[in-house]
Amino acid sequence: MTVRLSRIQLALFFILLCPVNIIGLWWAVGSPLVMDPNSICRKAKRLAGKQAELCQTQPEIVSEVAKGARLGVRECQYQFRYRRWNCTSHNKYFGKILQQDIRETAFVYAITAAGVTHAVTQACSMGDLLQCGCEATRNRAPPRPPSSSSSSSSSSSSGEGVKWEWGGCGDDVEFGYEKSKQFMDAKRRRGKSDIRTLVDLHNNEAGRLAVKLYMRTECKCHGLSGSCTLRTCWKKMPHFREVGDRLLERFNGASKVMGGNDGKTLIPVGQNIKPPDKQDLIYSDESPDFCLANRKTGSLGTRGRICNSTAMDISGCDLLCCERGYREETVVFEENCLCRFHWCCVVQCKKCLVQKELSLCH
Repeated sequence: MTVRLSRIQLALFFILLCPVNIIGLWWAVGSPLVMDPNSICRKAKRLAGKQAELCQTQPEIVSEVAKGARLGVRECQYQFRYRRWNCTSHNKYFGKILQQDIRETAFVYAITAAGVTHAVTQACSMGDLLQCGCEATRNRAPPRPPSSSSSSSSSSSSGEGVKWEWGGCGDDVEFGYEKSKQFMDAKRRRGKSDIRTLVDLHNNEAGRLAVKLYMRTECKCHGLSGSCTLRTCWKKMPHFREVGDRLLERFNGASKVMGGNDGKTLIPVGQNIKPPDKQDLIYSDESPDFCLANRKTGSLGTRGRICNSTAMDISGCDLLCCERGYREETVVFEENCLCRFHWCCVVQCKKCLVQKELSLCH
């Protein structure tokens, strides 16, 4: 089966396989790529040793890496849907974004690393990969009683006197974490200034930790007549929307850094600023305002974007339109209406014309 990738998906996948200093070369690839691991590996040049080995011996993992990149793309577009830069899929402009060390690039790297971690781990749990499976729990400490929100048990037992044990099929996030690290943290060519490499590696790790450090416990009760004499528990990954929400918070509070004199450390810019921890996103250059189209910075501008004329947040017309004003436009479209359920089992709907007033940025 041929699966056609959008240009942004294709580009993000090549980010995983290529050193930072040659990312721009991949934007010359204009044709869609067949989602076949062998084709991907043939087209990706200058692979690091571990990556080349995976391409040759474990192409099924390469396919999961690609799925993770697409997962990251979709989440990026959701999280930035109301912002001036909305994770646009325009090839020639997106490449310019990746060449800058700004907050938006930090989010792209983090969400992609998280997506690869999530997709590979999920494939393990689903039995789609021979190299991994459910998490091994033999050496793990006994589980703590989970909160009511994380437990899948329908029992109303308070948990007193209930025996606990690990079981089920827990997500082997360590395997997904390592494969994401193997692809995302490829050896980069060391130059006079290594700030960009340090920043990218930090943001990759922040993305992976947004999955790894927030595993939740799920349990199931066992016993006669609805009793809960034993609970079997396992670890599951957070939903990816939760991962995206968490990384967006880190994006909003991202720290600006500069390189230390030794070329191996990063120093926060500004007075009385604490050093960023491993989960924080970091950047070294200020973002453009993205108000007007600019090929040099990769900005498409916000002209023609839909805004909310009554909102006071980032989706509001004042902010999104950069105070240029907006116009009201009536749009007519079709949608399903007067739907009826017919036994069994068909839902039939009519098509109705609907008018909607949209606010569009000048």
